[in-house]
Amino acid sequence: MHNRADASERVVAIDIARGLAIIGMFVAHAIPRLSDAELLADGRSSILFATLAGVSLGIMTGSQHPLARGQRSKRVTGIVVRALFLFLLGIVLASLQSGVAVILHFYALMFLLLIPMLFLQRWLIALIGVVFLFGAPLLGAAQGEVDAARPPLAYLVDYFFLNGTYPVLIWMPFLLAGLMIARSDLGSAKTQVALVGAGTAAVVAGYGAAIVLPGVNAAAHSGSIAEVIGSGGVAVALLGALLWLTAVRRRSVGRALRVILWPVGATGQMALTVYTLQILALAVIAGSAEIDYPGWPLLIGMLLITFIGASLWRYFLGKGPLERLLAALARAPRFR
Repeated sequence: MHNRADASERVVAIDIARGLAIIGMFVAHAIPRLSDAELLADGRSSILFATLAGVSLGIMTGSQHPLARGQRSKRVTGIVVRALFLFLLGIVLASLQSGVAVILHFYALMFLLLIPMLFLQRWLIALIGVVFLFGAPLLGAAQGEVDAARPPLAYLVDYFFLNGTYPVLIWMPFLLAGLMIARSDLGSAKTQVALVGAGTAAVVAGYGAAIVLPGVNAAAHSGSIAEVIGSGGVAVALLGALLWLTAVRRRSVGRALRVILWPVGATGQMALTVYTLQILALAVIAGSAEIDYPGWPLLIGMLLITFIGASLWRYFLGKGPLERLLAALARAPRFR
């Protein structure tokens, strides 16, 4: 009996997780709010997205066995190109009046900041993650709210790295956790169960602290230590569960889940395209009086169009259009 899943199967689980993150963003953006109560999708969807970014970058650079020194430069250059593309796309999408806090330009800066850590040993990645986990929220709290009256450079540093919607330094533990996951044997049942266990423990620690300790806040987008631990735990546990549930060794159950979740996986495989189209659609809808935004018909319609469109595109054409463009840019010859 084999102890490992094949590479294609790992991608299935990661695509499904990424698809769930995109769906969660749809829900967070478009669902009608009857109260100020926090939804499960709030904050956690984008955190799952960021954690999977770390996993993806880890897989791109060798997965369980990091690339040797002579093989790294092209991959690193490709990551830089991807980051620049995402940053520009994020700035453009953020300029639209969609009512959505766009993540892509923050995401791009996280990519760049992660590059020096890509090939470190796992214990050192973990140590750096702990430093970010405890240091960045304290630094952000000491800096205070984002103030546009500050000098431009100070404002930009504060906005992007400490107190913006997706503060890069505070979010780095998610990418570092994803990188550590990618450096493990994702096809091993032991790894999958360990991810579920570690993620669940983090959920209990983060959200439990907010329940029992006075003054501790784990609300979505609070950027607190408790939120980072708790929400990061959700992402890690979910990925571990998906890897385990969709494994070939689950036989009929795994096969059934892969079939049932095919539209979700298709969405995840072209996440950048779907995310971009979502922002463009919401920007148009926000200026229209014909469609309620947020509203249930909007949410249901967006989900149906996404699942059907992504499934058909994946089945007949493979990679999404923006994913193809990004891959082509990353492969393009550079001037020396």
